[in-house]
Amino acid sequence: MGLRLDDIDRKILAQLQRDASQSLDDIAREVGSSKTPVWNRIRKLREAGVIGQQTVVLDAEKLGFEACFFVLIRTSEHDADWQARFLRALQARDEVQEAHRLAGDIDYILKVRVENARAYDRFYQALIGEVRVHNVTALLSMEEIKSTTMLPL
Repeated sequence: MGLRLDDIDRKILAQLQRDASQSLDDIAREVGSSKTPVWNRIRKLREAGVIGQQTVVLDAEKLGFEACFFVLIRTSEHDADWQARFLRALQARDEVQEAHRLAGDIDYILKVRVENARAYDRFYQALIGEVRVHNVTALLSMEEIKSTTMLPL
């Protein structure tokens, strides 16, 4: 990373991670600065790509998405065509909240959020209908103990 962050930048980022909807005045007060320098720093952090998309965090369970599955995928196919089809299939599925390619025995892990087990089965059937996989293991999360998007600044 070519951008050097100082303590004020880190404090600003910590405030934005905690609540990106707070006013510039509130952020400036919390970091011990004034509004204009804070705005300029935020603008530079955005331009540098340190600050990306700003969203809101929704409560999945209150919206009816009560089941969270971690899906472990092993494949025997590693060619570029298969991988492109697999990535397109994942991008097209709103249920997939995260997807990671792994080192080790498991090739991919997905975080899939759905209403219930039937909805997961529909997701699973659609996925294996689009791409061949060697082995799929689905693990149902019984309880979310910690979930955060905040980095330890």
